[in-house]
Amino acid sequence: MTMPTVLVVDDDEMIRQLTEMSLESVNGWTVLTASGGGEAIELARRHHPDAMLLDMMMPDMDGLTTFQHLQDDETTRDIPVILFTAKSTVGQQQPWDGYAISGVIAKPFDPMSLGDQIAEKLRWTHLSGPDA
Repeated sequence: MTMPTVLVVDDDEMIRQLTEMSLESVNGWTVLTASGGGEAIELARRHHPDAMLLDMMMPDMDGLTTFQHLQDDETTRDIPVILFTAKSTVGQQQPWDGYAISGVIAKPFDPMSLGDQIAEKLRWTHLSGPDA
């Protein structure tokens, strides 16, 4: 049974730390972190994580711009991306509509169920990750 590696990208250090602790402690996953889009693209190329949790709103390169760079690179385009956002409103058109995003998780989030939310959006079995 292979546990997944997830790249968490958020400009807020507290969010990165909480997310990393949650996914490692509760789910036993390996977590890589990046504070912005450029760093995320570099880590994705180097480590090819099983999934990315990508913040929508970041100062230098926003989530959708980062996602587009990942899609344009044949080495990273197959990495599933879940957007992490505080800007989700049900029923309205969203900026990510039309993008091949694997899902959206709203902030604030429940650290105890975050891994389950990611696994559900990516159709991973409960504990076995992407190889199931």
